[in-house]
Amino acid sequence: MTALFIDKSKFIITIEVVPPLGNDPNPLLDKLCQLDGSKFDAFSVASNPVAKPRMSAMVFAHLAQKATQKPAILHFTIRDHNRLGLQSELWGAKALGIDTVIVVTGDPSAPKADLQTSTVCDLSVFELIETARNADLYTGAVLDFRPEVNGLLHEAKRLEKKVASGAQFIVTQPVYDETTATKIHAATKHLGVPILMGILPLLSFRHAVFLHDKVDGIAVPQNLRKQMEDSKDPVHTGIDQSKQMLKLARQMFSGACVMPPFDRFDILNQILR
Repeated sequence: MTALFIDKSKFIITIEVVPPLGNDPNPLLDKLCQLDGSKFDAFSVASNPVAKPRMSAMVFAHLAQKATQKPAILHFTIRDHNRLGLQSELWGAKALGIDTVIVVTGDPSAPKADLQTSTVCDLSVFELIETARNADLYTGAVLDFRPEVNGLLHEAKRLEKKVASGAQFIVTQPVYDETTATKIHAATKHLGVPILMGILPLLSFRHAVFLHDKVDGIAVPQNLRKQMEDSKDPVHTGIDQSKQMLKLARQMFSGACVMPPFDRFDILNQILR
């Protein structure tokens, strides 16, 4: 597998995948194998999102590459492993043929969870980016523009530090309107690295409200929430909105990361068509 971003003129589309609960990868692998691989370039494999355990992201990324013959981008968090563990995992990923990673802080463990979980954070996200580069991995980072606190300018400064530490591409949190996309483009265009815009399709009014109210880093505009509420076919409405955002990403950014919720990979062909 070669690095995705060698051709700087190519618009890159990645598909985010959350590894399965438990030890059976086959149902999810079957879904991935049924996708039309000509419409996207790679899978992006998340690591224990929302701080809940899933199958090892590295193991599933390796299995997905083998089953689909598509590259898998592996997420690494500073939350779950100490310095020794992270170094071992990075070398292990390279040995398995995974050559591209995204370094993330990781969602914080819920303070009221049934099973309390320690957050490690031996390394800062900047140190892990540097460590991944030293492990000969093509390394990306994330832009959480923190719309709930108008945090884009502050986070853009953190991005500058991530790029200075060695980040070679950036993936944004989901974007739902042209105004936000334009602001992100203006705040990041000087960085000189590919930016992939996050696109998370909406499935229902309830889904839109949950993302807006409960998920840090995501803001669904009021008019879009209203559109989802009034829609007679909210899944179709969400697909159309994602298609609009993909068109916008093509105009402003180097790529897009589409994040189908709840393993709804069946809607991807309509979005990417």
